Amino acid sequence: MPRYQGLPASPGIAIGPALIYRTEKVAFTEERVDDPRIEWRLLEQAIRKAHTQLTALEERARKVAGEEEAAIFEAHRLFLDDEELLEKLRGLVLEERLNAKAAVHHAFEQYAEALLALEEEYFQARAQDLRDVAQRVMRCLEGDGEEERLENSAEPIILVAEDLTPSDTIRFDREQILGIVTARGGPTSHTAILARAMGVPAVVSAPFDLNDIRSGTLAILNGNSGTFNVGPTLHELEVARREKEEWDARRRAELSQAEQPAITRDGAFRAEVVANIGSVEDAEQAIRFAAEGVGLFRTEFLYLQRSSMPSLADQVRAYRRVFEVMGERPVVVRTLDIGGDKEVPYLGTEKEPNPFLGWRAIRMIRERPDVLENQFLALLQAAGQVTAEGVRCDLRIMLPMVSSVAEVERAREIYEEAWAALQAEGKPLPEKVQFGIMVEVPSAALLADHFAPLVDFFSIGTNDLTQYTLAVDRTNERVSVLASPYHPAVLRLIEMTIGAAHAHGKWVGLCGELAGDPLAVPLLVGLHLDEFSMAPSSIPTIKDLIRRWTLPACEEVARQCLQFSLAADVIEYLKSQTPR
Repeated sequence: MPRYQGLPASPGIAIGPALIYRTEKVAFTEERVDDPRIEWRLLEQAIRKAHTQLTALEERARKVAGEEEAAIFEAHRLFLDDEELLEKLRGLVLEERLNAKAAVHHAFEQYAEALLALEEEYFQARAQDLRDVAQRVMRCLEGDGEEERLENSAEPIILVAEDLTPSDTIRFDREQILGIVTARGGPTSHTAILARAMGVPAVVSAPFDLNDIRSGTLAILNGNSGTFNVGPTLHELEVARREKEEWDARRRAELSQAEQPAITRDGAFRAEVVANIGSVEDAEQAIRFAAEGVGLFRTEFLYLQRSSMPSLADQVRAYRRVFEVMGERPVVVRTLDIGGDKEVPYLGTEKEPNPFLGWRAIRMIRERPDVLENQFLALLQAAGQVTAEGVRCDLRIMLPMVSSVAEVERAREIYEEAWAALQAEGKPLPEKVQFGIMVEVPSAALLADHFAPLVDFFSIGTNDLTQYTLAVDRTNERVSVLASPYHPAVLRLIEMTIGAAHAHGKWVGLCGELAGDPLAVPLLVGLHLDEFSMAPSSIPTIKDLIRRWTLPACEEVARQCLQFSLAADVIEYLKSQTPR
């Protein structure tokens, strides 16, 4: 029977019968209506009904998953309150006389496409949320709004679906679901986030066809390795049951020790283990998993789905909420990283032939210094307000996509001007702010010794560093397999960056996917990486692994890895190593 390799989305192992779950998208035809006012009233009623349903789902999520997961559906409700989106719908129905279903599809899809165009998977996954809300409104136009509930099963099951929306996921009875596997989706989707919060093992992007799997067939789902085995042999079942028992015991131990610092077994090295976040809800989840701070706070969410720059007050409010959640823990904020891979008219971005090499991130500084200035002003004000209330906010600002020393020098000038302006106005300011850069372009790594005197820290973005070092578009399925952060060329750039920083008394973090990969722990500790930043749910595991190793053993692992010429050899070697 088939065995499918997907992507790990929520850790754990599930063994049980498969149950096929199919969802039907709302069908519609695009038509011009005779009376647009009646059509608009129908749409308004549908939006109100969807709003009510989302409030109920929010309450359910709060009970079965947690406060931060409930915020997913609060965000869904906010989509329906968005004035720009509502204005777009009004125009389509009242002015263009489009029927309500078609108007909903076009309006929501426009924003979803903008998110899909963003480079980071985190933002691409938010497009699924928009489409989920659109489908809900369209079903409400048909008089319902809710999908069919999962049929009661005599025993808990492994749910098998083409894809799942957050609404689907939260409505399932946790006691009835052993695991979830989908043919689509990614590890940063809200469905994956909900699965992790509910403690449900999950695998996404498994290349199966629903027609090839029959409900009731015994299956094994491994959310740690991303495998989905349908119709296993008796031997495979025995092995899976043993692995499940071992994993369950290990996870209980990791969670019980999550608050303990990540210090190597010999006490010779301590790493800071922090979280990648993109919202206040993510920050709350980070605290729950014992994050020591935030190593990457993405700020692009403030600039999307808008027709004008976010006001200073809006920015301050958003940043302050995260600072309040994190308290005195360090928060590394990445300044705006938006470019030509999407069109944001008010920023001046436009479609480019090669957007990832184009006008983006810090490169906007020449034509639009005001964008960076406003962000500096907002961050300093938010941190200053929190500090004035008795909490010593540990703000750390970093610039993305830096390739030239001149970019850092100009950005620091703008930063100093923002600080001076607030000081002159008598606004409260944080006691201290660290200023750093992301190392994601090879030139930044090669010139790390020149950058180090200008900054307080480096943060290595291995996702982009790998892409630019190996000339591989990691979003291109035909070549993405080549984009391995374990490539010796990438590892040497990481070593070079850490060495240059430490020679100048500066610290180095890493916020790419490599930081949260258990396989990379001894390698990165051996390179003396100071900070590991990752998805919150990975923190207990990475902390536990760091505590199992000694520094000399890790240094030996790093030396060996740097001698290889192929990424495959590095990976094979690391898989053969055990903590010592």
